[in-house]
Amino acid sequence: MPHCFNQARLQLPEAISGLSELAYNLWFSWNEEACELFARIDRERWQASGFNPVKLLKETDEESLLALTKDSAYMRLYRNVMRRWDDCRRAGTWFDDTYPEHGGRIIAYFSAEFGLHESLPIYSGGLGVLAGDHCKSASDLGVPLVGVGLLYKKGYFRQKLDADGNQLAEPMRLEPEELPISLVPAPPTGGGRKDTDKEADQAAEKAADEKSGASPAPLLVEVPVADRIVQVQVWLVRVGRIPVYLLDADVDGNSPWDRELTAQLYGGGPDVRIAQELLLGIGGVKVLRALGISPAVFHMNEGHAAFLALERIREHLDEGLPFPAALEAVRAGTAFTTHTPVPAGHDAFPLPMLEYYLGWLLSRYPDHRDDLLRLGLEEDRQLFNMTYLALSTAALRNGVSRLHGHVSRNMFRAFHGPLEARDVPIGHITNGVHLSTWLAPELKSLLDRCLPGSWPLQQAEPHIWRGLELIPPETLWHAHRQLKQRLIGRVRANLAERQRRMGGSQEAVSEALTCLSPDVLTIGFARRFATYKRARLIVSDLERLDRLVNHPERPVQLIFAGKAHPADAPGQEMIRDIDRVSRMERFRGKVVLLENYDISLARQLVQGVDVWLNNPRRPHEASGTSGMKAAVNGVLHFSVLDGWWEEGYDGSNGWAIRDGGEADWETQDRASAESIFRTLEEEIAPLYYDGAELPLKWIERMKRSIATLAPVYNTHRMVRDYVSEVYIPSLRRAERLMADGGKEAAAVADFKRFMLEHWREVRIVEVNDGGSTPDGAPSAELKEVTATLKLGPIWHKDVALELIYYEERPDGWHPVIVAMTPARQLHHHTVQYSARIPRHLRHGAHFSLRARPVSDNFAHPFELPLVTAF
Repeated sequence: MPHCFNQARLQLPEAISGLSELAYNLWFSWNEEACELFARIDRERWQASGFNPVKLLKETDEESLLALTKDSAYMRLYRNVMRRWDDCRRAGTWFDDTYPEHGGRIIAYFSAEFGLHESLPIYSGGLGVLAGDHCKSASDLGVPLVGVGLLYKKGYFRQKLDADGNQLAEPMRLEPEELPISLVPAPPTGGGRKDTDKEADQAAEKAADEKSGASPAPLLVEVPVADRIVQVQVWLVRVGRIPVYLLDADVDGNSPWDRELTAQLYGGGPDVRIAQELLLGIGGVKVLRALGISPAVFHMNEGHAAFLALERIREHLDEGLPFPAALEAVRAGTAFTTHTPVPAGHDAFPLPMLEYYLGWLLSRYPDHRDDLLRLGLEEDRQLFNMTYLALSTAALRNGVSRLHGHVSRNMFRAFHGPLEARDVPIGHITNGVHLSTWLAPELKSLLDRCLPGSWPLQQAEPHIWRGLELIPPETLWHAHRQLKQRLIGRVRANLAERQRRMGGSQEAVSEALTCLSPDVLTIGFARRFATYKRARLIVSDLERLDRLVNHPERPVQLIFAGKAHPADAPGQEMIRDIDRVSRMERFRGKVVLLENYDISLARQLVQGVDVWLNNPRRPHEASGTSGMKAAVNGVLHFSVLDGWWEEGYDGSNGWAIRDGGEADWETQDRASAESIFRTLEEEIAPLYYDGAELPLKWIERMKRSIATLAPVYNTHRMVRDYVSEVYIPSLRRAERLMADGGKEAAAVADFKRFMLEHWREVRIVEVNDGGSTPDGAPSAELKEVTATLKLGPIWHKDVALELIYYEERPDGWHPVIVAMTPARQLHHHTVQYSARIPRHLRHGAHFSLRARPVSDNFAHPFELPLVTAF
């Protein structure tokens, strides 16, 4: 993989110089021994740094570092970690073994946020953490992936709560030189031309810089934004084998307004948002080109990155490809993942704003101005929709759970013309979590002892997890109790710090330091505070909550955490409501609300609570990865059957919350709240307290949770699915379409244009269904059905004629699609087709027919949304 960067280095004693390399590679974050290597330098400072090894090492004096080299135990650990790091880099990988012929091809993964580690707080929630986990599993599996995002020097925000539960969004300022990132230097002047004089000058200049200690000039890439050029510099984050490049507009020479463009994640108004998305999409492609990286596939993680398609179309236009062929070439090598099941969550900009910010592109290609605008046009609202742009320019698209795929097909049905929702070309790849990041060290240790040694790389194989049964119940329970104790310590510290900051009395601080009990059933609810997540459901009936929390034999305690967007007033009101309940006398110390939810706190919550509560308004939860993180730690999931839980729940590995079906929202909320209280009272609490010392049935369900969910809901499985279902098919199709100067791309474009012009001439003119079923004939008998199709100038091999009927199965009615075969040509443009179906089916009453275009070059059967039904 071609790069152009220098490894940042820290001045360390030679014997432990490898710490510098580890500090600048987030591989350390999912390797417990590597974390311990830094923690042993100074545990208090390690924690105070936000578990940031670069900051820690820069703040550690030379004498202390030298002392480490004389500590035999430390040096033994150091050598073990460095040996593992070397083995990791040199070992063969799953991708090498599975796709050796594609080892040199690169996938570019664009995301507006990357939640890689708490030391790099440039994420807001699930989307970013998913992107981070995606990169980590890609590294573990050896997938040749490159990440592209933005560096937000003001991060998201640091959350504090005042005495009344008001969220205070405290700004943060990240200092890049203290982060585990490296500034990418400019390539040598001359851009690779064979010029020995210039090469000699460059070598002399480099030697002089090294002698003087001068830093090389950073790589600067120019990105057109409206009527001006914005320069971005580039930072590199190493994630194991994977490089992630972060664009930064805080560059001398940019205007003050432009320097702030990448300052804050999801900050500012629509002008900042569209400018950020231009920098990410268009700037990201330009950065990869400047680095000499030519991806075979571009993956857009949400529509924020969709402008990358316009930059790639521009490249093809400048190479001489006609617009339709350029579009086909881009579509073939682009994938799109949507995470948002609510229409309001998709970015859309007024057309005048879009025309202003993209005026430089539209004026450069006046003949294609309308073509470019149509790619994202939401005609009824006269908006340019970033998700529409992504759908128009990506051949393969997916939601992030089975249910979310269904929701997305319905949500974007109108975009795809006359297609039935089931045929809309949006599939699904269910999310997962990076087990090495989210599994508790205590649990990892147990798994290392009972599972095969290869289990981390084979985690997506269900049979690997059979050894869970070998873990004695008391051993698993002891490990869980340790994690619960650790979480309670973190909760107490969080609440005590809030009291101290607000000037609380010593009594209030002491009360915070004694809240919660490790012996009480503990429920966790932590996520972004958005209204559809319904955080207030469990506090909606205070009398019933009182009976739960203060039950004399089976008490329950609750831990809440999460941020609301600074502009989300209803979300902030939910925080105030929960804080108000937590301060009531009957709930104090038993219902708690934590501040400043981040990856570090999330990790301890999903490992240490007993039950993970999730009650979104179905079907508004696209996936819900926090529940996966809890479930693989043996924390039992209690959720509405939404997102991933709709497919993961089997009746024995957690609990389901009933949601009230299709009723109005108020009725749904009442039904869900009743289900929560009843299930806690009648099932969850009795099971937890069943057993004086050891709740064996609860522990059995913990094992069931891990055994059924960990093999499926991990990012190793997820990334493998992306590789086999998206990356490799896209790569192969893109290479085929771009062979011979894009000849095949032009042919696909011409084929589509021809079909669009002539499809109206395709008509099903006659169906003969063979008559009714004779009395006493077995219903399983088959009969022949014929249909006559007029094709106009279209060749019959470019058309599929299909017969569709429904059959009842245990889970409902399902369509059965029967391909009809050409039987004989009646006239020059008329062909008769035939098929055999169950004898009792009659046309119109039981089955229908449809004709659609087909091509070996289509990425999806309904890539061209043309259907004639009869």
